Amino acid sequence: MLSYPSSMSVSSRALNMLAEALRHERRARRTRWRRLEAGEQALLVLAYLRKGETYTDLAGGFGIGLATVFRYIREALDVLAAMAIPLTTAVELARRKAFVTLDGTLLRIDRVGMTGGRDRPFYSGKHKRHGLNVQVLADPAGRLIWTSPALPGARHDMGAAREHGIIDALNDAGVRVLADSAYRGAGANVEVPHRRPPRDPETGERRRRLSANEKAVNTAHARLRGPGERANAQLKSWRILRKIRSSPRHMTRLVDAIRSLIHAD
Repeated sequence: MLSYPSSMSVSSRALNMLAEALRHERRARRTRWRRLEAGEQALLVLAYLRKGETYTDLAGGFGIGLATVFRYIREALDVLAAMAIPLTTAVELARRKAFVTLDGTLLRIDRVGMTGGRDRPFYSGKHKRHGLNVQVLADPAGRLIWTSPALPGARHDMGAAREHGIIDALNDAGVRVLADSAYRGAGANVEVPHRRPPRDPETGERRRRLSANEKAVNTAHARLRGPGERANAQLKSWRILRKIRSSPRHMTRLVDAIRSLIHAD
């Protein structure tokens, strides 16, 4: 088994935060001895999340067994997920912003083990692939504020947002929200682009075109909403989320854990 030094684009703040959280967890459990120190465990977990390293590679690199790698990662994910802010706190943060953006993103998943049609709820017709729907709330600069629990990819963004209570919470708090056309009808505080007029069923031509004012409004809306895509990119910069091969049932915990690390960075 060969090993080599490597690097990853994660700040020391995130590493130190996780290491301290793991030390606190060990003290709470009155753990007497571990094969790796808390700092080494934190480094192992970051390598798994940021670079998508396999259990086998991590076991060889850190000189521990596969079962220990699995236990260390599961323990750290539980600790990080518990630190993620709830929706109520996220809405309070959103109230201090000029506006926030709301968007849905699809996290790709593997179809292994999904037979007999069980994969159908996870197939997104929009993206033409299997995945999980996660709603993402971001500030005007594109910084991540909150992520929703993961739902099967077939769920429409509006339905997912309503199920999580995001729409009602933001409207009740009077937060200005910019979103795409999928959220049309979400409420007075949720601004979406002007819809293009429908086509005439007989001629196939549009009954009218968008006015110059409507086009200008749509352009300004897109310009303000654009930075929100950075939050989606932030999530997917953690390679473990680019194609998920573990059980979809545990994805909410995984996304919450990564959100805690992003906020610590």
